[in-house]
Amino acid sequence: MPGPVYYLYRLSGALVPHVPPAIGYALCRGAGMLFYQFNKPARAVVEQNLRQILGQAVPPAEIKRLARQTFNHILYNHFDLFRLPRMNDDAVQQVVTVEGWHHVTDALSASKGIVMTSAHLGNIEVVLYAMLLRGLKITIPVERIEPPALFDYVTNLRMSKGLTLIPIDGPLIHLLRTLKKGGVAGLAGDRDITNTGQIVPFFGRNARLPDGHVRLALKTGAPLVLGFSRRLNDHSYRAYFLPAYYPPEHGSEEERVAEAMNHVVKQIEKAIRQTPEQWTVTVPVWVDA
Repeated sequence: MPGPVYYLYRLSGALVPHVPPAIGYALCRGAGMLFYQFNKPARAVVEQNLRQILGQAVPPAEIKRLARQTFNHILYNHFDLFRLPRMNDDAVQQVVTVEGWHHVTDALSASKGIVMTSAHLGNIEVVLYAMLLRGLKITIPVERIEPPALFDYVTNLRMSKGLTLIPIDGPLIHLLRTLKKGGVAGLAGDRDITNTGQIVPFFGRNARLPDGHVRLALKTGAPLVLGFSRRLNDHSYRAYFLPAYYPPEHGSEEERVAEAMNHVVKQIEKAIRQTPEQWTVTVPVWVDA
């Protein structure tokens, strides 16, 4: 039976589209402060993440300041999600700046689709909408959340503009079909939901990160394109894409996976370092040696 979180989401989905963004983002900052103060487990993880990214020399006060901003960004992203169904094409095109799009079109010219990888960085919902407006067909596997009614509701919000989402624990044949049709298979590169990825150095410490994007590119021959987003101070968004990466053709499968993972992780580190407070991961990714 749906619990209080489900009904809170439904209430937010009904009210948020009628709230002016300036007021909504201000309310998010207030809620973010409460979230930071009272969700101690998530706060501890976020502060540990920031410490690992920024190093031991950064003062504790700066870590706490950035952690508070991380919670603000989590709420900003939820605000954007709830208002997504009511947003129109013109509004999205005005607030999203896309750089490096030619890297995407160049990769598509290979006629094998694209395996696209990113991180939980900046905004994703509005930026995906902007990509859909440019003609991409995108399929993304996502983590199930409980209760099922909440999963269905959030999934429907995210798919309201044409995005295709599939459960990550279901058959992934949909990803192969998307690639065969010249579409985009999108997989996160910074959180290993299935616990089947690789243990690799990440900001100087071993972390378990997913490798599904790399293995899918190896299996299909599709180019691997990394793209990231960033929320700017005025709540507009910058999305940028890097040149396509093709995994090495020689060596054992695991050697090829390792080399490709090294490339992906370095790019993710570079992106996160630019705005670490916008990396909205609240679960541990690092493991003991």
